[in-house]
Amino acid sequence: MKNEILVSVSCITFNHEKYIAEALESFIMQKTRFNYEILIHDDASTDRTADIIREYEKKYPDLIKPIYQKENQYSKDVDVDDLNTERAEGKYIALCEGDDYWTDPLKLQRQVDYLESHPDCTLCVHAAYIVNVMGRKIKSVRPNVGNKIFTIEEIIEGGGGLFATNTIMYPRCLDAGKPDFYKKAPVTDYPLTIYLALKGKVYYIDAYMAAYRKGVSGSWTTTEQSNLEKIIKHVDNTDIMLDDLNEHTKYQYNEAINNKKSLNRFKIMIAQERYEELKEEKFKSVFKKLGKKEKTKILIKQYFPHTVKIYKSLRKKYRLK
Repeated sequence: MKNEILVSVSCITFNHEKYIAEALESFIMQKTRFNYEILIHDDASTDRTADIIREYEKKYPDLIKPIYQKENQYSKDVDVDDLNTERAEGKYIALCEGDDYWTDPLKLQRQVDYLESHPDCTLCVHAAYIVNVMGRKIKSVRPNVGNKIFTIEEIIEGGGGLFATNTIMYPRCLDAGKPDFYKKAPVTDYPLTIYLALKGKVYYIDAYMAAYRKGVSGSWTTTEQSNLEKIIKHVDNTDIMLDDLNEHTKYQYNEAINNKKSLNRFKIMIAQERYEELKEEKFKSVFKKLGKKEKTKILIKQYFPHTVKIYKSLRKKYRLK
């Protein structure tokens, strides 16, 4: 079993020519006591992404295993994540998209060490920095100070932003038999974490070992969240997924699901600048759960809307962060 592959790195990429080399280098630099493979799915990029992957494939033919699509599969509603991982040989799957990267050479080893010693764990994640297109740190995804086992309720209410996608590692055997609520979701990282949490324990390592990039042209966060109508459609589809989840779990997590749906509606009303309605009784419990920073932002928008509009126009004009 000397050549057995323990981890399959799944990398989905599309038009990431500026970033794909950094992602690949971060995979290659991993120091492990086991074998791993890098599965790359290029979804018919129209830039030099595929050419860059080919250069690395020639250099590391036993490590890098690409798929070069001739037609974009995502636009055909094909689940490219499943398409890529169905050929995996590893016991575990580690996710990282082509515009993100890892920062710690021991990332894979640390997660595998935990999963191997805790067979009841079905999802292992860690902290990540959020960086801009230039690679500058702007925020972080750190859901807890200290290592922690997260409950299903916390994951449902935490939403898709609770964990950075490129921190996810889970047993490959769980790829089979994903439920309908996962398949109907608008994006797959959030329902994936819920599904994995339903199968066992979720362990968070409080260490920064990855960088999650925001603001990339063509990425979901840039394309979808830039348009109010698309935000509303995304939330509507997420709520449908949550309803399907509720039915799938026989309403065992009904309270957490309803709390999350209320938070989703709350955020839409903020995006629509319907601040007066946020004072209604049904939203008070949602407001109380927000952090100090989020509460302050909302209160400023409620009581100083004109100042906020001036700030937004100045930020747009001078491209301020």
